[in-house]
Amino acid sequence: MDMSTAAPSLQTLTHALPRAGHALPAPASLAVSVVLSVANEEGNILPLCDEIAASMEGLAGPGGYEIVFVDDKSTDGTRDEILRAMQKNPAIRLICHETRHGKSQGVWTALRHARGAWIVTMDGDGQNDPADIGKLLDIAWSKGRAANLLVSGVRVNRKGTRTKRWASRFANALRRFLLKDDCPDTGCALKAFRRDAYLALPYFDGIHRYEPALFRLYGHEIIYVPVHDRDRRHGVSKYGNAKRALVGIFDLIGLMWLQRRYKARREQSVEVELIAASAPQAARQNARDG
Repeated sequence: MDMSTAAPSLQTLTHALPRAGHALPAPASLAVSVVLSVANEEGNILPLCDEIAASMEGLAGPGGYEIVFVDDKSTDGTRDEILRAMQKNPAIRLICHETRHGKSQGVWTALRHARGAWIVTMDGDGQNDPADIGKLLDIAWSKGRAANLLVSGVRVNRKGTRTKRWASRFANALRRFLLKDDCPDTGCALKAFRRDAYLALPYFDGIHRYEPALFRLYGHEIIYVPVHDRDRRHGVSKYGNAKRALVGIFDLIGLMWLQRRYKARREQSVEVELIAASAPQAARQNARDG
């Protein structure tokens, strides 16, 4: 496909990590953004777009919704499938990485350009069931749409090979023991949260595996919800057990360090309250001195 004739909402971005002084994202103008970071998911995109649209119909209310894809330098027909879906559904947007950077940066890119106050993340392989989106949002919004919390899916009928399921159970158990995050399934991509709460977290490659631990560290409530896990329709998984284990060791060490070094928000709030309480006294003292 000639990309020069693609839909006008197509954006091609040069990869840039968040850093001090980085331009702040635009304020939210929609109720919900469904975010997917994808790479080589040809065959999965079109049916998934139809399912997400059906699930979101009437769910976002007057605030509206969008579906934001970040194509992480696919080498198959993934981008073309998304462009075809955009012609059918104007709520779909596509952002393209010029080089591959992985799932974490794909999600972060999508969030910086998303227009929804609330974000729903999910994988692009079709294993997450879009019918569960409403369940997550209903639970989140029952706490108030201004609440900073994470509603995280837990796969109750996990698919995949026996070795992959065993490796996942072992990794989850080790992470719970070391980080004390009480998360039974951090690998489930189906999650709902406020966009501004997520963008306040420190970014690092692999952050998508530790969202519950980080939300808890920042003082936010975590709610776990059972969701369906489906067989992959097309393609193969991008992650091997050995690669995930090696990367996970370094990430665990980093998260444990952050937990020890992070200053509790409760302590910061107390300091602000003391300053505010002392302001009238200071004003009276200044008046007497004057």
